[in-house]
Formats: sequence, structure tokens, C-alpha cells
Amino acid sequence: MPKYNRNIDELKENAALWWPEELKKKNSLANVLPLLLKTQDDFLSILNLSKKEPFQVFKLIDVAKFPGNLFLKHLVVLSDYGGEPIQRLGRSFKDIFPKDKKGNYFMEFLWKGEKFKYTFEELPVKGLNNKKLYIDGDNLSTETELNSLMKDMIAILLFASTSDAADQAALDSCEIGTLLGNEEELANFVKQRYIIVSRITGGATANSLGQLAQSEIVEFLSNVLDEDYEIVRNGYINLKGYDKGGGMPFDIVVKRNDKAVGIEVSFQVTTNSTIERKSGQAADRYNLMHKDGYKIAYVLDGAGNFQRSSAISTICQFSDCTVAYTISEFKVLADWIKSELS
Repeated sequence: MPKYNRNIDELKENAALWWPEELKKKNSLANVLPLLLKTQDDFLSILNLSKKEPFQVFKLIDVAKFPGNLFLKHLVVLSDYGGEPIQRLGRSFKDIFPKDKKGNYFMEFLWKGEKFKYTFEELPVKGLNNKKLYIDGDNLSTETELNSLMKDMIAILLFASTSDAADQAALDSCEIGTLLGNEEELANFVKQRYIIVSRITGGATANSLGQLAQSEIVEFLSNVLDEDYEIVRNGYINLKGYDKGGGMPFDIVVKRNDKAVGIEVSFQVTTNSTIERKSGQAADRYNLMHKDGYKIAYVLDGAGNFQRSSAISTICQFSDCTVAYTISEFKVLADWIKSELS
């Protein structure tokens, strides 16, 4: 029989310690999504008006006084081309794009059946990343006018899919430029993409990696457990010895027939008092749950949490199942839930 109630050493062996990149990406999207949705119509208007020639888009951005960094961020999200892909593109830029006789790098691409040439104004640059493009979390809060580097990146994101470099650096996804001026197709493409983005972020609010962590676990359990398991985020379990109205709260409650388990989640990469609070409550919660025949699990991870070794050890002592924050550990949690609620 598998051991589910691990001690701190066994838990740490399976821990991630730092936030997974995919979760950080979702959190970044969640933070900026309200701003993107608010400016979506103005962004679409610029794309719709860019009918005469491909580079008309730059003039329209200037005329509309639309922030260059915000326009670029829209394209990054729609192309799903940001963060790591941009950094990889920056490192490989000189191998991907050719030089003309003047020594300038350029990109040739097709637009409405005609060949066009875009000469890069600033690329390549050393250390290309979101921060240099003013599209990271800190810089997006400040509107920044279109500059040469943004312009170069916008050209790539719009037109690279029809260039000779399309098969390199995942540039085949940079295809929005093929829709310029096609109002109906653009509207469908943009709105459908943002529906997907909204689902990915799971309705998370700013600075909510912890909330996203819970959402990931709920989604995983929903996919691996049968339909007769009820999974409730921010749920409650009624206990005889618990006098607060509504029942004992848990980050996640899983129910099946007349059985239930409570799950608490904590992932901290910097040390704070949250884990100490959970540790102080652990013994009482454990005892009250057991008196009524219920079980309790903890998902614990993060370098900050493991710095509070005494708190983690206490929680492990008063837990029926303790797992770290990885997919393989989520499977352990799911197996434990099945064994308890069968």
C-alpha cells in the first residue's frame, strides 16, 4: 500500500520548490487580461483599417495614439508568442534573417499575393525579452509610444508566417497580418483567441499564483476522477465539534456519496506567515475531521515553505495525505482520494 502521509524529507524529495513556468505564464496573462479586453475594440479597429498596404498599421498606431507596448502585447497573446519564444528568437536572430547589401537585416514576406520587404530598424539586440519591449508586467502599466524595437517585433508577429523564415523559431504562428482589413475574420479570430485565454487563466485575479495553483489541482482532479466525485473549490465540511457556521473551510473539498475529504494548498517561494497559521491549526483540524470520519490532505511546496521546516513537519504529522506540487504528485493525491472515497 502506498505511503500517503509523508514526512518533510519525503515530501521535499518530490517538491518543485519554484513556481512552474506554465503557471507563471498563466498568472501573467491573468494580470493583463482586463486591460487587453478593455482595449480590444480599439486594437481591432487599427487592424481593420490597415487595408492599403501592410505597413499602414504603424501609421495608424501613431495616429490613434495607441500605446505601442499595448498593441504589441495584444499580438503576443494572440500569437501565443512571448516570453521564452521571444528570448529564443533574439538569440537566433542572426541565423534566421538575412542581411541586405547595406548590412541591414530584413524579412521578405507575402501579403495579399504580393512580396514585401521589411528592413529591421533595431533588431538584432542583445538580450531581447519582454522587459526590453515594455510588455512585462511592470512596464505594461505605463503607456509607451511605439519605438523602433517594438515596430520590428510587431512586423515579425504580423507577417513572419509568410516569410522564408516561417519554419524557424516557431514563426509559423505569426500569421495575424494575413487578416489585415478582413473585418469579420479578424473579429472572429481575436474574440475566439481571447475566449481561450480567459479559460486558461481560470478567472484568476492579479497576483494570484496561489489561486491559480488551486485551479490547476481542481482541473486535474476533474479530469482524472469519475463524474460521481463532486469537486468544490473553497468548500466546507460540517463537523460536530466545529462551532463556526457553515462548516470547516478547505481550499478544495472532494465528495462522493456520503464521504468527503478536505484539501489545503500552500505554495510559497518566499517565506511568510501563512504556513505557520496552517501549522497552528493542523492538529485541531485533523482531530475534528477524524472524529467525524473524514480525512484531510495537504498540497505543500515552495522554497519559502520548506524554510519553515518546523511548520511543515507539524502539518505532515497531522495529515492523511501530503503531496508536493507536480503532476506526478497530483496523481498520488488522486489515488488517495479514490482509496478514501471508494
